[in-house]
Amino acid sequence: MAYTIAVAGKGGVGKTTVAGLVVRYLVEKGLSPVLAVDADSNSNLNEVLGLALPGTLGQAREDMKKGQSQGMTKNLFIEMRVNQCLAESQGFDLIAMGRPEGAGCYCAANHLLTECMDNLADNYKYLVVDNEAGMEHISRVTTQSVDLFLVISDPSRRSLQAAARVSQLAKDMGVLGGSAHLILSMVRSEPSPEMLSLIKEMGMELAGTVPDDEQLAAYDLAGTPTSTLPPDNPVRQAVFAVMDRLLAPAQG
Repeated sequence: MAYTIAVAGKGGVGKTTVAGLVVRYLVEKGLSPVLAVDADSNSNLNEVLGLALPGTLGQAREDMKKGQSQGMTKNLFIEMRVNQCLAESQGFDLIAMGRPEGAGCYCAANHLLTECMDNLADNYKYLVVDNEAGMEHISRVTTQSVDLFLVISDPSRRSLQAAARVSQLAKDMGVLGGSAHLILSMVRSEPSPEMLSLIKEMGMELAGTVPDDEQLAAYDLAGTPTSTLPPDNPVRQAVFAVMDRLLAPAQG
């Protein structure tokens, strides 16, 4: 079974950038194969990783719901469409959830999709899931529990409150089988004692900080995949250092 890393946080805090760098970390550390799953309805993990999306799981579910199985059983059709949605790269593959479903019941399609995703994920050492602010999508994509949960927040109080809520939501939903950690992004100085106290009061464990960075902003503006930031970039270095610490027990 794949070791599952989930990344979550409210929009605009650098969540997808961190997820892309986690994928890059795993590949460069020789921990391939990795399956990256974009479970955010506003799919852009492919842009961070520099891949084109051949399709989404949402489209596959829509096709099955509309009866476009072309004479195949529903199971075979969903399995075929899941594989068609897979974008392949060196050391990792990517699959995207796509936009939320429309009106009507998707229970049967979601069930088949989850089964196929679980079978697919078992072919990988690591599963990296980029989530929305909520955690509902991860339970729709895979039944595998989360071994490492990274909650991303900027240094504002409102963002920290959102991070605390999503961390609690993961626990309440029963998808968290391992540990949860907070990463502060876009920081311009070390966290103050007051902020560290607030984080502790909210029941979160700070794993590290990621600095605000002009090179990252320039990459993003130019449409350059931010997962390709150079080794001396402080954002990349910060994420890699966090992963070194958090994954040491799993690798040891």
